Amino acid sequence: MAMHSEDKEDYVILSPVLKEVKEADQILELFFAELKEKISTFSSSNLILDFSQVVNTDVTKILLFSPISGKQKDLNKSFVIVSEGINADEIPEELVVVPTLQEAIDIIDIENIERDLGI
Repeated sequence: MAMHSEDKEDYVILSPVLKEVKEADQILELFFAELKEKISTFSSSNLILDFSQVVNTDVTKILLFSPISGKQKDLNKSFVIVSEGINADEIPEELVVVPTLQEAIDIIDIENIERDLGI
């Protein structure tokens, strides 16, 4: 199990289990593989992927999650990645990456309001 899940009222926080692997690349690859297998169980949830404990996160590993982000958005659900030190210019527009968990929660709140208003 490479993934920890924490259910909240408006979203689910998913984070990698860091004990099993030491290198950031391996952590995110294992996490991605597990999320890909289990994504259908989260299809009705707004998702926050919390990588704040993963040091030296590579942008190419973050980009792995782009297709999953697109699927969640197609289901009218939010998908936000928390990762510090990522250059926003290297991230495609459809992928939301923020440096803090609070910012991720704020984005989900805003997107929920926009959906409620039909924006």
